[in-house]
Amino acid sequence: MEKIIWIAVAGGLGTAARYGIVSLFERFNATGTFPWAIFTANMAGCYLFGTIWQATDGRTFLSDTARIAILVGFMGAFTTFSTFAFDNSQLVKAGRWGALALNLALNNGFGLALIYAGLRTSRAVWP
Repeated sequence: MEKIIWIAVAGGLGTAARYGIVSLFERFNATGTFPWAIFTANMAGCYLFGTIWQATDGRTFLSDTARIAILVGFMGAFTTFSTFAFDNSQLVKAGRWGALALNLALNNGFGLALIYAGLRTSRAVWP
């Protein structure tokens, strides 16, 4: 139960951090025609995920609970894209090129298709 509480707390902080980045971009009217705020959050999340993973892999200066809270809670709320990118990096590392291609195609293809389906469903139910 303690681990779940820490994940939830870290998730709240990750959400607040993502909101902070988006708010900062909006404050300076830097959104324009490209979603730079989310791109920045995603790229920062990828960098942080890789850094934290490597820095804590096999080392004991951070408890397993803290590591999970940061990687699952904070990073999961800050950006799930970092987890997606990390999973893909592990497939590259293992030389699983077919699984990599499938993961990229399915997540991106179905993700876009399901966004469209959700929009259509909502418009049908709540015109």
